[in-house]
Amino acid sequence: MMVAGGVALAQPTYSREISRIFQAKCVQCHRPGDIAPFALTTFDLASTWAPDIKRVITEGLMPPWKPVDGHGKFVDSFALTADEKQQILDWVNAGAPQGEEADLPAPLENKADWPLGDPDKLLEMPAPFAAPRGRDLYRCFVLDPKLEDDKFLAAVDYLPGNRKSVHHIILYLDESGEAEKKDGADGSPGYDCYGGPGVALVGGSGAQNSLNSLLGFNYALGGWAPGSRTRLLPENIGIKLSKRAKIVMQIHYFTALSTEPDQTRIGLYYSKKPVEKSMYFLPMVQTRLAIPAGDPSYKAEFEFMVPILLDAQAINIFPHMHLLGRDIKTWVDLPNGGGSQPLVWINNWDFNWQGSYTYEKPVELPAFSRIKMTCTYDNSAQNPRNPSNPPKVVRWGEGTEDEMCVAFLGVTFKNENLLSLILR
Repeated sequence: MMVAGGVALAQPTYSREISRIFQAKCVQCHRPGDIAPFALTTFDLASTWAPDIKRVITEGLMPPWKPVDGHGKFVDSFALTADEKQQILDWVNAGAPQGEEADLPAPLENKADWPLGDPDKLLEMPAPFAAPRGRDLYRCFVLDPKLEDDKFLAAVDYLPGNRKSVHHIILYLDESGEAEKKDGADGSPGYDCYGGPGVALVGGSGAQNSLNSLLGFNYALGGWAPGSRTRLLPENIGIKLSKRAKIVMQIHYFTALSTEPDQTRIGLYYSKKPVEKSMYFLPMVQTRLAIPAGDPSYKAEFEFMVPILLDAQAINIFPHMHLLGRDIKTWVDLPNGGGSQPLVWINNWDFNWQGSYTYEKPVELPAFSRIKMTCTYDNSAQNPRNPSNPPKVVRWGEGTEDEMCVAFLGVTFKNENLLSLILR
């Protein structure tokens, strides 16, 4: 009897082990009102879904942490360790026992719609917008932070109003006032803006324009795609938001599943401590795509050299492809025979689970480093995600059935004072 009792005590229970694993790795999505189809916040909910939990863990579908281990070290990983996977499987196989209520951990703070807590500034579309039935629509909406002084942002979070139709979101900054003039001119909220914000956002000298283009200043506040989870930047790093700027929120709608109205919101989180470095977005973009029909492993490549005097550090990275994407890998070849440093590798791409990944430690990008990226696509009839039947040649484009090969690197510069002089 004592041996049997010892074996019973060794079995994982929801109260003692499983609830803690779910809190750490699952509940950020599996909570009421979030992206997951059901919550895992109580024993009754978790035990109801126990057979499905076993299946998706066994098949490697959940949790959807995509970076391959060893190719970049990131904060807040929600990948399950081998021990955590085994405990969950043992729990399900044992009949999903509840355990003692006294063993439960303290409940997580209920942060409602905003996992980072209430934003310092909440902005939303001025009125709901219903995208018409069709394939793809790009619509821009102007949001006014109404700042009295310049601010630095530690994060921007996104809350799509209609997750079934919002394909992705990109935020631009406009200090010209031109976007505001276009907003609502056709009688509906916002204005059509395929291919960008529809206004010239930067100006100045030739050197300034060239550097603006290089650094992707038009993407100064980043963006959102399905599966994205927002992280705070390190305390001494922020994204500058000028008091003169309006935020242009470009939303890509794909209405095959829903034409219900959308009223997307964004939350701004200000830096709470003095900012020592500004973060900029370095776009890695390969637009020369022509993916042959029927090709199961077409590969596109990109390379960029860090300019002289612009030694940088990578803070985070956001890779992006569409439905045919299967594998995206980025790394940096260091100068003077310094070897290679991985940035991120996702070898099982899923458009529905994208993310921005913040490094545990900044990755050095010295001048003359070569940043490289490869994107691999499956345009065969055997790809269940292929939107074309029969397959057709697919090129670069902003439509859902087009393709992209993109990674945005959030970077800081060691010679930021030099950068400021160039940008005046």
